[in-house]
Amino acid sequence: MEFTTACPDWERRIVQGRSLIPFPPLFPDEAAAALDVFKSLRIVDAAGSPTFGGACEQWVLDFVGAIFGAYDPETGKRMIREFFLAISKKNSKSTLAAGIMLTALIRNWRMSAELLILAPTIEVAGNSFKPAADMVRVDGELSDLLHVQDHLRTITHRTTGAQLKVVAADNDTVSGKKAAFVLIDELWVFGSKPKADAMLKEATGGLVSRPEGFVVSITTQSDAPPSGVFKDKLDYARDVRDGKKEDRKFLPVIYEFPKDMIDGEGYLDPANFYITNPNIGRSVSPEWLEDELRKEMGKGPESRNVFFAKHLNVEIGMNLRANRWPGADFWSARGDKGLTYEAVLSRSEIVVIGIDGGGLDDLFGLAVVGREKGSRDWLCWHHAWCHKGVLDRRKSIASKLIDFQRDGDLTIVGDELADISAIVEIIGEVKQRGLLASVSVDPAGLGELIEALAEIDVTQDDGTLIGAPQGYAMMNAIKTAERKLANGTLRHDGSALMSWCVGNIKIEPTATAIRATKANAGDAKIDPAMALFDAVTVMSRNPEAPREPEYQMLIF
Repeated sequence: MEFTTACPDWERRIVQGRSLIPFPPLFPDEAAAALDVFKSLRIVDAAGSPTFGGACEQWVLDFVGAIFGAYDPETGKRMIREFFLAISKKNSKSTLAAGIMLTALIRNWRMSAELLILAPTIEVAGNSFKPAADMVRVDGELSDLLHVQDHLRTITHRTTGAQLKVVAADNDTVSGKKAAFVLIDELWVFGSKPKADAMLKEATGGLVSRPEGFVVSITTQSDAPPSGVFKDKLDYARDVRDGKKEDRKFLPVIYEFPKDMIDGEGYLDPANFYITNPNIGRSVSPEWLEDELRKEMGKGPESRNVFFAKHLNVEIGMNLRANRWPGADFWSARGDKGLTYEAVLSRSEIVVIGIDGGGLDDLFGLAVVGREKGSRDWLCWHHAWCHKGVLDRRKSIASKLIDFQRDGDLTIVGDELADISAIVEIIGEVKQRGLLASVSVDPAGLGELIEALAEIDVTQDDGTLIGAPQGYAMMNAIKTAERKLANGTLRHDGSALMSWCVGNIKIEPTATAIRATKANAGDAKIDPAMALFDAVTVMSRNPEAPREPEYQMLIF
């Protein structure tokens, strides 16, 4: 069967209000039979309790038709087994989830089958179970066919014995499940759970022996930069949609603004709200969105960004706060993925290395800042290390740290000296290449590093090791960095690690100075960003580049 789940023209389709599913149902009879059931279900909490068939937009029917129309009744296999829907808040996600899974329960032929709606919290689980239970109770025929148990959040098919369960996810609730049909509600919340990947694998493992099954993930955008399993799935969904990766068993449907609308702030125009709110005028009030946008524009970036993420499906790049470092506003624009470690060294005439690190509960941050030959612009590459114990002590950021490790920007170590050894090796290489001006460090807690640097002749005595001023004394470096970001003469490697750290910086002003500190004590790590400021402290003094060796022409 020839089809593709890629939709490379999605930007044109979404602006025109066309379907984001690039093919009709693979098995039209299966789609039609399932839609007959789905469209007859009643949305009890909507005015007049209309049916899905009478109340929902065509995009809903297209999505449901694609799910059930992927089932081949002759082989008993589903041609597309995983579906992903990302859409703005209040577009009837939980009600849609209930309708899809109730339809699957009714259409299922397997005796004693398990169907599962997996929610991140008890409250979210209730949001999916209640509309499903209401759909049964309002229909006399369904009440005879299905048995609702509110205290167990379970609906049982009286003939097949199949059960639809709505559960708040943890390892205990999903362990041993053999569900043929799984719907994951609000996937973005799972992104902050460090063990979510293993838990979801356990919950969906039953599909191995149930080829008719499916997994559907329905989510809004995250209220923070995407992380963990949510980031992985979102990135993969975009790659499949854009045709970068071929996966005919995975169908992504993402209601988000085209890039030019993000760059040009077209998402702020109420005339474009329909792009990420296909239910606008039904479950989504355009007047409410306009009123709330007007209010949010008068608030700080932190509140505004959450509104954009939830109601306009705009991904948060950095969590920009009202008391943020001003340089954060320019950070994303100065990123260049081509600025690898090797690229910075090969393009620079001189290099300053900044280092900042605390105890075993912090990151050990390193910034390699080079002054480019010719332009004299500053080129920055960053890396960080952390001890594996941080993953247990700081569970709220564990999934982020694992993401950074996967990106290659963070190294998680077990041996408490492994980070120091790696840092000294980098410094030794820069020195060997004749580029090192100095190493600028936060002096606190770096006794072991200072001893290790002495072994490669980087010491305070010869000026190659400098203690960078901290606290309010760092104000000049902070201001210099933000000015050079603003005028484009400081560029960096564009890592997600540094975007997160820069977004975590809080600026505390006094009458005469400022200092950089963490926005949230403990979890909001900023050490790699502070390493950058340490390096800027020295680079702003305009250190001299090594002179080229002089050659004398000999005449014979």
